[in-house]
Order: sequence, then C-alpha cells, then structure tokens
Amino acid sequence: AKDYELRQYESAKWVSTVIRGENQKEALRQGFWKLYHYIQGKNEKEMKIDMTVPVTCLVKSGCTDFKISFFVPFEHQDSPPQPTDSDVFIEERKAAAIFVRSFGGFASPEKYAEEAEALARILRNRGQPFHEDFFYTAGYDSPFKLFNRHNEVWYFKK
Repeated sequence: AKDYELRQYESAKWVSTVIRGENQKEALRQGFWKLYHYIQGKNEKEMKIDMTVPVTCLVKSGCTDFKISFFVPFEHQDSPPQPTDSDVFIEERKAAAIFVRSFGGFASPEKYAEEAEALARILRNRGQPFHEDFFYTAGYDSPFKLFNRHNEVWYFKK
C-alpha cells in the first residue's frame, strides 16, 4: 500500500532500557544516553560497539514507561557484551510481521502519535488485525542531520 508497508522482521537482539515517569521526549533523551554509554564501552567487555539504527521507543497506551532500544549490530547478535548499568539489558525480540508508516522531518512525540493514529485508522479501515495497545517509534537519523530525515511508526500484526 502507498501509505504503509508490511515488513517481516527476523528475531534479533536489542539493547534496551526503560525510563519511567517522564514524558516521551525526556524518556528518549535519557534512554538514548544510557544506551550510548553502553555502546561506548560501559559493558562487561569494555567494548566499543558501532551505533546502529533505528533507535526505537515502545509507547503503550496510557502508560508513562517508555522502552528505548538500539539494534545490536549483526556481528554481536550471537553474544552481545552484557551491560554493566543495571538499568540496561539485552532483549531478544521474536520474529514478527510489522505494519510500518514512514515520514520525514524532525519527529516530535506529537508527530509520532499523529502518524501512529493515521496508520491505525488505515489498518482498521482495511480490516488488518494489529495490536492496538502499543506501537513503536523508530528514528533513523542523527539529531545533526537536517534534511531527508527518516522516521517510522510500527504496529505489530496480530
């Protein structure tokens, strides 16, 4: 479809942290830095790991906990170094079919929510079953990139 795509993701490891009781923008900022320190060597092997994209944020309806995650690079998928910060953990996400809506520009929490609602409306109108109680935001660009930015919202197919 021109307004969304359905992707199949394989199971993969992500390094994540949960930020509680903050607004989404502040949770993303705090979570990003915790994960950035992990890839800069704050892990058992004191190993620097390449930054990957996307940076995802799990948004649950009516919840002020946000899970921020970095994709673990392919060369570390088998055995990612364990975090030394107790707030940071490695998680394995199962293979999944995901509905994705892409958009450009600088994404604010409001813009992500607006795009997620648009995607949910389209999926409902087309009779596509999906998990409506949560979505992921996915950012692909450094904050320093000014043009041709790429952002996504993801809903998991039921």
